[in-house]
Amino acid sequence: MNTFISIQPEPDTRLRQWMNHEQDRFLETHLTSAALQTHCDAHYLFGMPMHWMRDWPNAHGLFIEQASQATLTCVDRHVYADFCLGDTGAMFGHSPQPVAKVLVDSAFQGLTCMLPAKCAAEVGESLSEVFGLPMWQMALSASDANRFVLRWVRAITGRQKILVFDGCYHGAVDETLVDRLDSGEVVDRDSVLGGLHSHAVSTRVVPFNDLEALQAALSDGQVAALLAEPALTNCGLVLPEENYWQQAQALCQRYGTLLIMDETHTVSTALGGWSRLHGVVPDFLVVGKAVAAGLPCAVYGFSEAVAERMRQAKQQSAPGHSGIGTTLSGNMLALAVLGASLSQLHTPSSYEAMQSGADRLASGLRQSILKSGRPWTLTRLGARMELQFMPHSPKNAGDVRAAEQSQLQQLLHLFMLNRGVVITPFHCMMLISPVTTSAQIDHLLSVFDEFLEGLAQLNL
Repeated sequence: MNTFISIQPEPDTRLRQWMNHEQDRFLETHLTSAALQTHCDAHYLFGMPMHWMRDWPNAHGLFIEQASQATLTCVDRHVYADFCLGDTGAMFGHSPQPVAKVLVDSAFQGLTCMLPAKCAAEVGESLSEVFGLPMWQMALSASDANRFVLRWVRAITGRQKILVFDGCYHGAVDETLVDRLDSGEVVDRDSVLGGLHSHAVSTRVVPFNDLEALQAALSDGQVAALLAEPALTNCGLVLPEENYWQQAQALCQRYGTLLIMDETHTVSTALGGWSRLHGVVPDFLVVGKAVAAGLPCAVYGFSEAVAERMRQAKQQSAPGHSGIGTTLSGNMLALAVLGASLSQLHTPSSYEAMQSGADRLASGLRQSILKSGRPWTLTRLGARMELQFMPHSPKNAGDVRAAEQSQLQQLLHLFMLNRGVVITPFHCMMLISPVTTSAQIDHLLSVFDEFLEGLAQLNL
C-alpha cells in the first residue's frame, strides 16, 4: 500500500489519519449510496429502516442492490465477499435456492391465518430430528422466543430471578440488558433507552467460565433459569472451558434452576448446534436468525417433562392472553420456509462445507498473525471465528474489555470494506457459509495481509 503519512505522530493520530484516508476513499467510490442516504435521512430515524444499520464505520450507509450466496452487490456496483452474512441470519448463504423456491410457491397458498398449516406436523418432526428436543413452539425472532421462555420458566418454577453471564447478548430482552461492574454489583445498562423498571433487581450476572460464582448465584434457590449462549458471541467470542457446561448444568439441576441455551449464533458450530454436538441437553433451546434461512422466524424447544409443567401452568391460570406468542408466530409462510431450511440446509453436507472453509480461513489468518509477530489471537467455534487483539483467547467478558482497541477495529472494518470484504461490524467476527468460495477466503486473507503491511509501514 502507499504510505500517505510523511511524519510519525503519536499512534492514535496515525490511526486517525489512516481512518480519514479510508473514509475519503469510501466517499469517492460510493456516490449512489450517498445519494440514497440523503433521501433516507428525510424518512427514517438516523436515515435507516433500523438504526443498527448505521453501526458500521463507513461515513454513510452501504445500500445493497443484491445479496446472493456469499456475495453482496451494492448500488454503486461494487462486489463484496460477505463474511458477516447478516450477523448469522444468512448463515447458509443469501437466498438459498431451495428456500427461495418454497418461498415463492408458498406465497400463493397463503401467508398467515392464525391456524396451523398442513406442513406443521412434518416441520415439528424435522425440528426434533435436527435439534434433539421433542416439543416446540415458534416465534418471529430470538428476542421474542427468549422473552416467551422467561415467562414460561417463571410460571413453572414460581421463581422470579433470572441469571445471565457478563457480556451476554439475547436480543432485546429487558432482563438481559444489565451489566456487572468489577465490584460484582449488577446495574442497568447505560445504553438502554426508555427503561421503566430496574432489571438489576431481578437479574443476576456472573462471569462466564466461573463455576464458583455460578454456584454462589444459584445456591439460595431463587433463580428460575440460567439463560446463556454455550459460548459468548457478542462481546467477543469467548469459548467455554473444558467440561464447564457439564458442571454448570449439574449445578443448575442441584438448585432447581432451568437451563436455557440460546443457540442463535452458536448453531454455526455443528449440525444441531453446540449443545447437541457436546451432549448437553438443556431444558429449553432457542434458535433464531438462521433457523429459517433469514426469514423472520425463531423456535424454542423443550423436553416432554418441561412441557407437562408448562401445560399445568397454563391450565391453572385464568383464561385469556398469556403474554406469550404473537399473531404472526408460526404463520403459514414461516412454517413452509422453516421446513425447507431444516430439510435442505441444516444438513451434514452444509456443515462439512462450512467447516472446510473455516479450516482454510483460520489457518491463513493464524499464519498471517504469526508472520507479523503481532500479539493477536484467533478464536474459533465451528464455522465462526473472531480476530482478537490479545495474545490468548479470552476467558470472560472482562478479558475482552481489557484488550479492546475500538479505533483499530473500526479501521480494519473500513479497510476491508474498501477492498471488497465485509465482516461483522460490532466486532471482528467472520462466518463461513456452505457457499463461501475458496477465492473469497483467499481474497480476505490477501486484504488482511495488506492491512498488516500497512500497520508495519506506519510503525503501529
